[in-house]
Amino acid sequence: MPTSPTHIGLISDTHGLLRPQAVQALRGSELILHAGDVGKPEVLTALRNLAPVTAVRGNVDTSDWARTLPETAVAEAGEVRLYVLHDVLALDLNPAAAGFHVVVCGHSHQPGKFERDGVLYINPGSAGPRRFQLPVCVARLNLGHTPFEMEFVELQV
Repeated sequence: MPTSPTHIGLISDTHGLLRPQAVQALRGSELILHAGDVGKPEVLTALRNLAPVTAVRGNVDTSDWARTLPETAVAEAGEVRLYVLHDVLALDLNPAAAGFHVVVCGHSHQPGKFERDGVLYINPGSAGPRRFQLPVCVARLNLGHTPFEMEFVELQV
């Protein structure tokens, strides 16, 4: 019987650029969540070489291939339910009432996390081209501990 994933890789805003440093930082993930602005299908293909991928469409994902990506997605890791969308401002449900434990988003290129009503909100930041002076990073989420352990991994580029 397969065990449910506990090590979740979080990535967003690649804009078609999957850096080797991002691949290295996500190595060991049992599931990868991409919170949109993928940019090129090859990004998802490369990530799927590491682990199963759940990805959503971002505002730059307008090509035919990207229209097949959902605007929101639900991922489950055992008893933990994760909700993925690109822009947290587009959130049109109450995650706590809907039974979600984690919300993963992107869009702002600004890494951050906060908790509201017992739900952990995580933006892994941008792993693609640098924007302004913001860091280039991904995040790793470990569901094997309570509270969940989360770390940002700033990529040296």
